[in-house]
Amino acid sequence: MNLASVQAQMLRKIDAQLSAHGISFTEFLVMHHLYQAPNYTLRRVDLADCVSLTASGVTRLLLPMEKIHLIEKEQNPRDARVSLVKLSDTGIELLRDALASLNHGTENLTRGIDDTQIEQLNQLLTSMR
Repeated sequence: MNLASVQAQMLRKIDAQLSAHGISFTEFLVMHHLYQAPNYTLRRVDLADCVSLTASGVTRLLLPMEKIHLIEKEQNPRDARVSLVKLSDTGIELLRDALASLNHGTENLTRGIDDTQIEQLNQLLTSMR
């Protein structure tokens, strides 16, 4: 229960920071995963797995992102049935700005926790996956 409570509090603070950029944390995660992918492109089903959504859930999430040109649909040259999602230039720029805000905000979230404790927490969370 403690972990869920801390997660909810942190997500509220992160969402508040990202709202200044006009995106939610889930949209940020989508953009972040695309940014790390080769050519900023992932299959829609892989993206859904990355952000723990269903295929239809990620489709609903991507529609408004496409309308404001944060992402683009691409056709797979090898298989027309496979839907690809690419981070646009606008999306890259917005993601970089949002990352700067989050980095600043993270300092406030982790105030009072030293680097060793942060590393230990990160290792524990990684082992829980």
